[in-house]
Amino acid sequence: MDNYKRNVFLFLERFILIFFVYQLTRILFYYLNLDLFHQLDYRVFIGGFFFDLAAITYINILFAIAHIVPGNFKYTKIYQETLRIAFYVVNIIFIATNFIDIIYYRFTNRRSTYGMITAKGMEHEAFILIPSFLKEFWYIAILFLVICFLLWKLIPKAAKTVEIEKLTRRNYLEMTAIISVFILGAVVVIRGGVQEKPIRIVDGIKFGNLNNSALVLNTPFTILKTFSKKNDLEKAAFFNPKELNSIYCPVQSIRSNEAKIKKNVVIIILESFGNENINRGQTPFLDSLITKSHYFKNAFANGKVSIDAVPSVISSIPSLMNSPFITSSFSLNRTQSLPHMLKKENYHTSFFHGAFNGSQNFDQYCKSAEFDEYYGKDEYTGKEAFDGRWGIFDDEFMQFYASKLNSFRQPFFSTIFTISSHNPYIIPDKYKGKFPKGETVIQESIAYTDFALRNFFKTIQKEDWYKNTLFVITADHTSSSGNKAIDQTSLGKFRIPILFFDPSVPDFKGVDERIFQQVDIMPSVLDYLHINTDVVSFGKSYKSKQNFAVHYLQGTYYYINNDYYMAFANNEAIGFYNWKKDPLLKHNLMHTETKLVKESEKFLKAYIQSFNNRVLDNELSI
Repeated sequence: MDNYKRNVFLFLERFILIFFVYQLTRILFYYLNLDLFHQLDYRVFIGGFFFDLAAITYINILFAIAHIVPGNFKYTKIYQETLRIAFYVVNIIFIATNFIDIIYYRFTNRRSTYGMITAKGMEHEAFILIPSFLKEFWYIAILFLVICFLLWKLIPKAAKTVEIEKLTRRNYLEMTAIISVFILGAVVVIRGGVQEKPIRIVDGIKFGNLNNSALVLNTPFTILKTFSKKNDLEKAAFFNPKELNSIYCPVQSIRSNEAKIKKNVVIIILESFGNENINRGQTPFLDSLITKSHYFKNAFANGKVSIDAVPSVISSIPSLMNSPFITSSFSLNRTQSLPHMLKKENYHTSFFHGAFNGSQNFDQYCKSAEFDEYYGKDEYTGKEAFDGRWGIFDDEFMQFYASKLNSFRQPFFSTIFTISSHNPYIIPDKYKGKFPKGETVIQESIAYTDFALRNFFKTIQKEDWYKNTLFVITADHTSSSGNKAIDQTSLGKFRIPILFFDPSVPDFKGVDERIFQQVDIMPSVLDYLHINTDVVSFGKSYKSKQNFAVHYLQGTYYYINNDYYMAFANNEAIGFYNWKKDPLLKHNLMHTETKLVKESEKFLKAYIQSFNNRVLDNELSI
């Protein structure tokens, strides 16, 4: 029985060692991203204990069984050494995901999920970016290797020699009791306590404010929690169909008494051009263009990564899932995208992205969205301009884009997605030192893309079709470079510029204070062109009296309505703020603005139900 007890304590010692490593990775996560977390208190680390224990127990449940199952076979050298090596390898793989997210979190503002790391179309991208990350963030790799070495050295070893014992009936009863306690304890720990429901990703918010939940969580937990979610959506039944449509219905009827406008439409999606990069010296051309445009000052992205932006902008489908819509099982759902709608009006449609073909599955998405043509790195023609990692430099690719636009029959609808301000932020050697570097690594490449945008407009201004074109410019998402506290709030992480520029209508300009989001672009374009149609859109036209935006991040929905901002999780509000008076979201008004909270909850529930059920039932078109 002494051998058995020693083996039980051996597992506990190894478990405690892994738990200690998780605490160390959380401290590193915090100190290496210090500017991203505010109003920190002890609850973050207490909450972290629950999530760490749950993840470690789940990962090591088989090892626990291998340690505590009765039998003298366990005391052989081969068995014990195999068990130690397997324990080390499995745990170090999961610990590695925590180290990866120390950096990746800066770009996504959320812990990685199973869907994010296995998304189709991202394999080539990962192959290219991993070497860049290792070069730029070499110190993370060194820290991880140090942890690997120390963990291997510190993992307790089994006794070298063990005398085989004859076990009595009482010994087996004691073993049964120990195993029962282990099983019961494991169930409680994996569930995060004895509450009705097991802890979920969204429960991280309970132990900190809106901005610190990622610090409470750990990446192994978020990966494990999303591993078995094939659809990542559940049917919602907050309201019956009649009541639902009376609160919110995404079927929009766009009507105009004026004749259709056969204008060309060009949508330019600028990589990482969040509000934190506007009017700060890096974007002189875009800043000047804003003064000539209908500029939505309070505009928001519907996602945090590039792959979320395209369906939001093109198909008015927000990112309300943990997995990207483009790579989900719903990617082939019938949708009423802009190319689909405009082809009915005899538009030629095209999509341009200077990265390697297959990047983020954009080429496949373009087929399902019904674009006529897709142009990626493989279709580029012109002087050599490959950046060596990612794709074609923005300046050359935008000039290629201008030449292709000249060749298209009119009217045309076309979209271009820039790439040079994407990590690793490479700009051509000939321009190094010519742009302001700013305070963060991305800003020089932001300035370069702004320069490329200026050259693009300089080229196309000479063409006859230029004045017969509506230009829509938006960012795909914010960058990780916001160095002000307001940039790092759960609101600031989604603020982007969106502007409509029509060179033939100089009066169509000014600062619009209304709430606007990426999913509003599609119905706004249709409305601007006076196209009478019915369309499924989770946004609203710029002419609408509605004034809201919705975005989602790691289990929490965020709803902006006029001056108020609500965080919503577990089917109820968890925060309510006047974001205009309180931009840092310090004063929770849930208990003082109860009527507004209930109204906001009601609308958001209807919005979620409409989205979830229509996506699941393939009802994204009429």
